Amino acid sequence: MKSKKANMEMEQQIIYPKKKRKIKVFDVILILFFILFSFLILIPLWKVLVDSFDLHTAYGMKLVPKNFGIEGYRNVFTNPTLYRPLIISVVTTIAGTLLGLTLSTLGAYVLIQREMPGRSFFGNMLLFTMIFQGGMIPTYLVINSLGLTNTLWSVILMPGLNVYNLVLMRNFFEGIPHSLFESAEIDGCSPMGIFFKIVLPLSKAALAAIGLMFAVSYWNDYTNYKLYITDSLWYNFQMKLRSIIMGSDLPIPNGGATENTIKNAAIMVAILPFMFIYPFCQKYFVKGVNIGAVKE
Repeated sequence: MKSKKANMEMEQQIIYPKKKRKIKVFDVILILFFILFSFLILIPLWKVLVDSFDLHTAYGMKLVPKNFGIEGYRNVFTNPTLYRPLIISVVTTIAGTLLGLTLSTLGAYVLIQREMPGRSFFGNMLLFTMIFQGGMIPTYLVINSLGLTNTLWSVILMPGLNVYNLVLMRNFFEGIPHSLFESAEIDGCSPMGIFFKIVLPLSKAALAAIGLMFAVSYWNDYTNYKLYITDSLWYNFQMKLRSIIMGSDLPIPNGGATENTIKNAAIMVAILPFMFIYPFCQKYFVKGVNIGAVKE
């Protein structure tokens, strides 16, 4: 069997020889450009990584740390001036992402209900807010009048309703065959039952993509903290990291680590979480970025 198969493959190659793809000059230039671009990205990241493990690091480029140690990271996770902002960032990111996904999925599910009166009106009103917003000062006055300033609610609730993500989720839900909804209704399933048993299980790609968008925005949030948080006790890790980089709020080193080592370790802690998370969500994210791109 193997010999017959090999003979057939040889005959096909003789009859239909494979054409060798010619390497064009543009392809070579493109490959060299991407290699150079990758090095430009990786070299600064490698320097920060090496300096974060070098206990007596100084300015300059080194391939490996001369005095290896993890005291910089130990300071980040044990020093109260860094540990508390890190916990605040983790809490706000998890709570905000869950809130954002809840509002986006429920709002999108409501907007795909064809029998709901005023569905187009509410959809257009949401789209209107993407173009015209209240502005920074009126928003601050509203937050202040509600007593949310200097509380974590101001930085969790504000970004929780993202109309762009809601519209993406609605477009994804509209791609689910309506016959599934009708079949579930015939079987006696309630609207919320359809949502939890049919819509959500079929929306893993959209949930992963939009959840990643929410998580990144919450983790890297700086503007909302700058506007609504004046008490440094409630600063997140990004605010604290800026203060450290600017040299205005350097933590006291412990265990032999230098201030520069702690700075680089803090930068790596701010970068690493989503560097580890993204590879696991990549296949869902690639599907999710095309949500609503094609309508059949």
